[in-house]
Amino acid sequence: MEPRLQRRVQRYGWDKAAEYYDNSWKKQLQPAQDRLMEMMDLQRGDDVLETACGTGLVTVRIAKAVGPDGRVTATDLSQGMIDLAKENINSNNGSLDFRRMDAEDLDLDEDSFDAVICSLGLMYVPDPLRSLREMYRVLKPGGRAGIAIWGERKQCGWADIFPIVDQYVASEVCPMFFQQGTGNILEQSMKTAGFQDIEITRFHEKLSFKNQEHALTAAFFGGPVALAYRKFDDKTKENVHHEYLESISEYKKGEGYEIPGEFVVACGLKGS
Repeated sequence: MEPRLQRRVQRYGWDKAAEYYDNSWKKQLQPAQDRLMEMMDLQRGDDVLETACGTGLVTVRIAKAVGPDGRVTATDLSQGMIDLAKENINSNNGSLDFRRMDAEDLDLDEDSFDAVICSLGLMYVPDPLRSLREMYRVLKPGGRAGIAIWGERKQCGWADIFPIVDQYVASEVCPMFFQQGTGNILEQSMKTAGFQDIEITRFHEKLSFKNQEHALTAAFFGGPVALAYRKFDDKTKENVHHEYLESISEYKKGEGYEIPGEFVVACGLKGS
């Protein structure tokens, strides 16, 4: 997919998904977010940039970690996500700033932040290396970047959602979704962007969905295929529901599902 079109699909797709995102993915993504925050070890008074902030699930944790003397700039390509994040986080001071911004083209000064965080967002960027270089550029010397992504396709039991949807649309929805999570590609990308002392951790989790409706809402309303799905007619929606439920049938536990997933979390430093 041409990068400009992919950015447009992501922007308006996440606008559609925003209202369903927290109920669909908050608990499922928490293990990756926990690990990311542990590895970053933010300090009181830090100036932090977050890219792909979504509905603010990590933003609120960053703000708590840096305290009133710190500063958090939270950005996302989707205005719908930004609007929800503002609603979800009650900020009574000027230390928290939300901006709609492309992670590949940060309208921010270089050497400005003590830390940059991107939690479960790099998979959607057309050019991940460009985004990493932007993160590196805006970091102060000695600053650190933290990134969480999904791991390898074969380790994510929900991954068939993409080919299921792709067969009904003109081009792939997320053609490079699992690229950075495969092998040591994320580490190599970070090195190419300039980062040093890179620490990588890879781990597995079970993603719990309480019933079919919850699993379908997460897959089709609260995630990256939301824009394509909204354009399907009723028959096509029925077909993709059936195909997706069939693809995760082996993970059914009672009324719900326990679907395997893999996360990769990385931290790196900008040389002083």
